[in-house]
Amino acid sequence: MDNKEKEIIEHAIAGDQDAYRMLYQVYERAVRGRVSGYFKWKADVDDVVLESFQKAFAALPGFDTTREFRPWLLTIATRTALDHLSTIQREDQKKEGILHKASTESSDGQAPMTDYTPEEEIINDEVHARLMGFIEELPSLYKDVMIKYMIEELEYEEIARELDLELNTVRTRIRRGKQHLSEMMLRGEVE
Repeated sequence: MDNKEKEIIEHAIAGDQDAYRMLYQVYERAVRGRVSGYFKWKADVDDVVLESFQKAFAALPGFDTTREFRPWLLTIATRTALDHLSTIQREDQKKEGILHKASTESSDGQAPMTDYTPEEEIINDEVHARLMGFIEELPSLYKDVMIKYMIEELEYEEIARELDLELNTVRTRIRRGKQHLSEMMLRGEVE
């Protein structure tokens, strides 16, 4: 980290709003580039960029200024994107369940309605395939837990029951699995 960047970070830690603005202006494009491939809607990308900076700025007082700022910020952005993606997938599954229920209850014989255009379906499939590629590359200790958490969207307690694990073990493996996923995404190991 160069001295100018270190000085800006120290000013931000001291509460200087201009320093926060400068950090945002310098790194916003890099953060946006990091997270944009995981979402089909610009609004989701905007949300994740904003949330990433909020998390980074909140954690800035604990930042070790001997480390590089950019990789630290991009790690936060990747983890935020993973969390956001998981939330979107859970919401989509809930919507699909409601649509499926409505379509099976329909008695007029019409084809069931869907929320997605063919292009959106392709994008959803690509995002899902990319996420599955990353999950498949996880160490086996974390893979089963992350599949149940991110793909099957089970609650921690359900995962613990299904895999016959302690609840704290499930929490730890999910946390570490997310860390592994974010590191793989940072390195771009799976395409």
